[in-house]
Amino acid sequence: MEENVIKGDYEYITSILVAKKGKLVYEEYFNGSTVDTKHNTRSATKTIATILVGLALENGHIGSEKDRIFTYLKPRKPIQNEDPRKDEITIEDLLTMSSILECDDNNSFSRGNEERMYIIEDWLQFFVDLPVGSYPFGPKPEESPYGRVMRYCSAGAVALAEVVQAAVGQPADAFLKENFLDPLEIKDFEFDYTPTHVLNTAGGSGYKSRDFLKMIQVFLQKGQWNGEELLSEDWIAKATLPKVNARPDVDYGYLIWLKSFGSEKKYSTYYMSGNGGQKVLAIPELDLAVVITTTNYGNRKAHGYTDELMDRYIVPAFEK
Repeated sequence: MEENVIKGDYEYITSILVAKKGKLVYEEYFNGSTVDTKHNTRSATKTIATILVGLALENGHIGSEKDRIFTYLKPRKPIQNEDPRKDEITIEDLLTMSSILECDDNNSFSRGNEERMYIIEDWLQFFVDLPVGSYPFGPKPEESPYGRVMRYCSAGAVALAEVVQAAVGQPADAFLKENFLDPLEIKDFEFDYTPTHVLNTAGGSGYKSRDFLKMIQVFLQKGQWNGEELLSEDWIAKATLPKVNARPDVDYGYLIWLKSFGSEKKYSTYYMSGNGGQKVLAIPELDLAVVITTTNYGNRKAHGYTDELMDRYIVPAFEK
């Protein structure tokens, strides 16, 4: 694997780390990256919003993921494209990218496409002002697996940070640091923010590879870290169960991807994922945590590269 990565067969891989039973057993850096490099893993950090919601639930600030978002959010009124169905949008709808709002980053014609959001100052207002979408090219929610239709929506992921900080009464970044990063001793990182200085949970923040490994290890350990419960076991279980189908052979939980990896045998895996083939993965059956970072941004082959690293090398090395 190392020879092929160094040769450039997978273009710009920057780090590969593997932990077995919570112990770091493999760690290599490539293409100028080092142990101290803070990686911009793009949408892999959307899962931070899931962590924030779990922390808010754990600390009693949010009652349930079934709560309506406007229980907490106070956007400017009047909201554009008013529709009584907007009042029913839940936190879970945003966690599963399946709200009724017309928001699809994979559709350049979508009013909610992230590129339209980035040029607006108030990203929350951008999201709640969106019209209700239709389902012209595929099955409707009631006709779909799990009763939902996924439309990849960065604006919804951003709105979750606003929900959490309204619920907890402090900025989302401070709440995350106090309740998650500090207990994990994650100290050297770079937060990314919206133009109104809310933690950007669509992506952009930078963390070291070892710190990404800690984050996914907490999930593998059912929310426990050094004898302390950071996230509830119940929340981890909910977040990593399929809630909506993303594409053939890939499901989606709460801002976390669900797929199987391996060669002869496939193992159920949940993982953070972002542009360029970034992956932070957990394979419970093998008690394995893996981090793969890259700078293959915008490369159509990027996710295929990191999938192959998992299928061809990493999983087979640990399944015996």
